[in-house]
Amino acid sequence: MTSRPWLGSYPEGASWSAPLRLTALTALLGDAERRWPQRVAVRQGDTGLDYAALAQHVRRVAGGLRELGVRPGVHVGLYLPNVPQYIVAFFAVLQAGGTVVNYSPLDAGQTLRHKVEDSRTRLMITFDAPELLQKMAPIVQDGLLQTLVVARADDFAHAAAPTPLQPGPRVAFAALLAAEALAAPHVPADLAQAIAVLQYTGGTTGQPKGAMLSHANLSAAVSQVWHTLVGSGTLAEGEERFLAVLPLFHIYALVVNLLFGLSIGAELSLHQRFDLEATLREFVERKTTVFLGVPTMYVAFVGHPDIGRLDLSSLKFCNSGGAPIAAEVYQAFVRMAQCRLQEGWGMTETCTMATASPGFSHYRPGSCGIPVPGVDVKVIDLQDQHDLPEGEHGELCIRGPNVMAGYWNRPDATAEAFTPDGYLRTGDIGYMTPDGFVYIVDRTKDMLICGGFNVYPRNIEEAIYRHPSVEEVIVIGIPDAYRGQSPKAFIKFKPGAPRPTLEAMKAFLADYLGKHEMLQAMEARDELPKTAVGKLSKKDLQAEVAARA
Repeated sequence: MTSRPWLGSYPEGASWSAPLRLTALTALLGDAERRWPQRVAVRQGDTGLDYAALAQHVRRVAGGLRELGVRPGVHVGLYLPNVPQYIVAFFAVLQAGGTVVNYSPLDAGQTLRHKVEDSRTRLMITFDAPELLQKMAPIVQDGLLQTLVVARADDFAHAAAPTPLQPGPRVAFAALLAAEALAAPHVPADLAQAIAVLQYTGGTTGQPKGAMLSHANLSAAVSQVWHTLVGSGTLAEGEERFLAVLPLFHIYALVVNLLFGLSIGAELSLHQRFDLEATLREFVERKTTVFLGVPTMYVAFVGHPDIGRLDLSSLKFCNSGGAPIAAEVYQAFVRMAQCRLQEGWGMTETCTMATASPGFSHYRPGSCGIPVPGVDVKVIDLQDQHDLPEGEHGELCIRGPNVMAGYWNRPDATAEAFTPDGYLRTGDIGYMTPDGFVYIVDRTKDMLICGGFNVYPRNIEEAIYRHPSVEEVIVIGIPDAYRGQSPKAFIKFKPGAPRPTLEAMKAFLADYLGKHEMLQAMEARDELPKTAVGKLSKKDLQAEVAARA
C-alpha cells in the first residue's frame, strides 16, 4: 500500500518504523538468564523457578530430547495445561532443534487424532491427568506416537534425583529433567524458514489447519509487543509481575505472556483456569502489574460487588483480546482499576497482534487500534478484491514480518489465504479511518444476509450490550422463509435483573438498529458457550440451530 494513514496517530516516543529484533526464540531465554539469573521467572503454588534454574532445566530436557531423537524437522507435541513443565518443554524442544506443536487439553479425541496425523507428531509431552491420558490412550495404542513423555506435579521436587533416561514408548518428564547431557541451543540457519511452532487454527470452517510460525515471525511479534509496551514507557524490564491465566498453548498467551514476558525478565504466575476470586486476591496480595484476559473476564471483574473497594493500584497494563469488549465494560474497568486497558486485533496466522490501541489518550470505543510496528493493513472489496479507500467496508488484509509462512502441508489453503501482493486475507470485515484506526464490523463467515441486506451480528450485539440487564450476548442467524436469515440473540442476563420481552428489547434497540438488522428472536440462557480461552463461541449455538432446521 502506498499510504499509511496511521503514522500520524502514533504517540510521542513511539514509531511504526522501529527496528524489530529477529532472533531464535531460545535467545530470549538466554538473554533473560544472563540479565536476571536470580529473579523468579515462573511461579505456581509452591513451585518457583528463577531464570538460572529455568534455563538449566531447559538445557537438561533439551539434552534428553536429543537422546530421544529430537532434531531439526522433528515435531514434538505439547499437550499440557498451564504448568511450569510447559515452559521448560517449549524452550527445550526449540533448543534441541525441533518444532513445537501445540495441543489443547480441551480438544475432542478426534480433533487430537487429526492434529497428530496431520502434523506428523511423533513425540508428545503431556501431564499425568486422567482426562489427558484417557484421550491420548487410543492414539498411543494405534501407534501414531513413538514416545509419550508424562509430566507430574512433583517433577521439580525430584529433579535432582538420578532418574536414568530409558528411551521407550513412555518416558517420565523427571527423567528428562535429570538428563546428564546439557544441550546448547540449536541455531537455525534461516530464521524465516525455520518453523518454531505449528499452531493449529480453531477449525470453525473445517478441519484445523497448522499455521507455520517461524522463529522470525514469533520474534518479530515479541519485538512489536516490546515497542508497544516497553518502548512507550508503559512497562519496565526486570520489574513486572504477570498473572498468566490464559492457556499458554493459545497464540495470544504464548506470545505476550510467555515469550514477551520472559524476554523482559517478568515473573509469570501460572494459573490453570480463570477463578474470579483467586485472580482478584492475587492482584491485591502479589501486586500484579500485567494481566491478559478476554472480554468475559472483564465482565466478571466489573460485576464483582467488591471491585470498587479493592486496591488494584499495582496494575499497569491489562489487555483484552479474542473478541471486542463492550464500551461500557471497558470504561467501567478502567474507571475502577485506574489501569491502561488495551484492545488489539490479530489471529493465529499473525502471531497474535496486528493492531493495538496506542495509549490512554487514544482510546476510541469500538476500535481495535492502529497497526503495530512493521505491519501494513489494507481493506479490499469483498467481490473483486480491489483496494478500498478509508471509511469503506471490506475485508481487512495484513502484511508484516509476524505473518505466518503458510499452512502446514496445505499449499492450496496457503494460496487462498494471500492476495497476489502478499497480504494475508483475514476474513474480518472492517474499515479504516482517515487517521489509521481500524474498526472490525464482523467476520465474513458470520455476516448474515437478511432480505438482501448485509447484516453484521456484532453491530446487534453492541446495541444489546447497552441494555442494563444484559451480561453476555451472542447473535447468530436463523432460517427465515421470507428473508433467508434473521438475527436471533442468546442472552445471559445479570443476576436479579429484570428480563425484557422480545418486544420490549426491540423497542429499546430501535434507536440503535435499522429495520433490516432488527432482532427477530431472543432466548435467555443461564450460560453461553465459550472457547478454551473463555471467548464467547457462536459455533455451538449455530450447530443447535442447524440441527433444528
